[in-house]
Amino acid sequence: MKVIVTGANGQLGTDVAALFKEGHEVIGVGRNELDITNLDQCIDVIGKHQPDVIIHCAAHTAVDLAESDEDAAYQVNAYGTRNLAVAAEQIGCKICYISTDYVFDGTSTKPYKEYDNTNPTSVYGKSKRAGESLVQAFSSKFFIVRTSWVYGLHGNNFVKTMLKLAVGRDQLKVVHDQVGSPTFTEDLAEFLLRLVTTEKYGVYHASNSGICSWYDFAKAIFEESNVSIMVSPCTTEEFPRPAPRPKYSVMDHMSIRANGFADLRPWQEGLRDFLKKYNGVNGVSL
Repeated sequence: MKVIVTGANGQLGTDVAALFKEGHEVIGVGRNELDITNLDQCIDVIGKHQPDVIIHCAAHTAVDLAESDEDAAYQVNAYGTRNLAVAAEQIGCKICYISTDYVFDGTSTKPYKEYDNTNPTSVYGKSKRAGESLVQAFSSKFFIVRTSWVYGLHGNNFVKTMLKLAVGRDQLKVVHDQVGSPTFTEDLAEFLLRLVTTEKYGVYHASNSGICSWYDFAKAIFEESNVSIMVSPCTTEEFPRPAPRPKYSVMDHMSIRANGFADLRPWQEGLRDFLKKYNGVNGVSL
């Protein structure tokens, strides 16, 4: 199988490219190799390489910045995605678009199913939802995979931020009124590998299983890392941000179950695995 991975230098794309290379031909592209906002370039590059599948990890993920620069978010997340879908369809290849829990408004009290109505409240969420719609409109072989609270060994994320903030402090406040499911990039990459080798097209929710708040997640990070720090719960209102965050973004994995896939492991196991690798790289023993 020949695979093109967009955003191949990013947090998820790096792990996806590395995993897929173990058994497949992988062409990793960053913005220097492919400007996804340029339709002609997308058609040219995809046409030249003739991949069997495109794993579309590239995205405008600056959630707060998107509120003040709406065009930039849509240019990448909506129109860039459309360009890839059009290029993929021209050569009959599959496309797997990585989307987000931000397509929901976070007002639910039970896990969101794949075909529940979406209602994004942030520019980022709206632009990613637009990308989903354009993939569905232009591709006949698509997977849309919504994930949440992503962290990995590459790039910046919540786990690394917590560990850095803990240095030289004895207490920390973390919001407790936003609830979701953390997702380790390596676990998500493994699911994507299983998924795209099939023709079980459609919308999927894929995160590590289990539910927690950011406060619960932070406490687990410190406990697993043997970091002694007092973590206090606080409200979202105490840390106002330009973009609204979904208060409840737990996603039900109905499509994973219905299509016979194994679910992703519990988030606590993913976190433990990440910390072993991360602290090993950084010379810390647990």
